[in-house]
Amino acid sequence: MLLLEYGCIGCYTICQRAAKLGEAIPNQETLGNGAKQGVNDFGKIGYMGPCPPRGVAHRYFFKLYALDRMTELKPRATKQQLLDAMNKHILAEAELVGTYKRGLQF
Repeated sequence: MLLLEYGCIGCYTICQRAAKLGEAIPNQETLGNGAKQGVNDFGKIGYMGPCPPRGVAHRYFFKLYALDRMTELKPRATKQQLLDAMNKHILAEAELVGTYKRGLQF
């Protein structure tokens, strides 16, 4: 089972045969491929894009985990529920860190 954590939201129960997640993933609890989405910081489903504080560039962490079993989580799980369900089941993980800074406002 794969789990993708991007910031404060997760997409989980991704089939191990999935080669990619496409662009513009719909903001729905369960995707067509069976993957489920958790809630973000605003209590909503889906990725809402970066919104860094003004000033210096902000870091965003994208994490991918390979687990030894599927979680039994329902859609709308919180980040903590995801982390608890993954505890002691992580086989491998990868991380991508991106930075983003707001442009000039006129």
